[in-house]
Amino acid sequence: MGREYRPNVRESAVISKLDHAKENQRLSAMNLLRENIEPLSDRVAMKLIEEKLVETTSLQDLERQILICLQKLLAAEEFEVQYQTANLRTLVPRPNFISLYLTAFIVEELIDHKSIVEMYGTDEDIYRCVDRQVSRQIPV
Repeated sequence: MGREYRPNVRESAVISKLDHAKENQRLSAMNLLRENIEPLSDRVAMKLIEEKLVETTSLQDLERQILICLQKLLAAEEFEVQYQTANLRTLVPRPNFISLYLTAFIVEELIDHKSIVEMYGTDEDIYRCVDRQVSRQIPV
């Protein structure tokens, strides 16, 4: 007869603590995003242009689109975030979920926006640019 598996109490406690810490870190990042949403969208847009990753006809349109994306992230449920970032999850090890969400928006949706002329660089280049700005505003 097969042996009945009983989860180790210590193992369950450690997993629970890790999950709790991860959720607290996520909530903290979302609160910081809420406080810094406009400066962050401005900085990301400016750096994308400065590093010649995005060519646009209107910086204000780019800033507005990034701001709208970040506002959607604040209102999104976990499933929506996971769905949006599914294609890019393996882009870098241990990605910042805010940077990953914003990168996914840029490479999948913003590319078709009327004020975007061209996008240059790889998905990883765009992620790194976005992540540098997000990490400055929202240290996780």
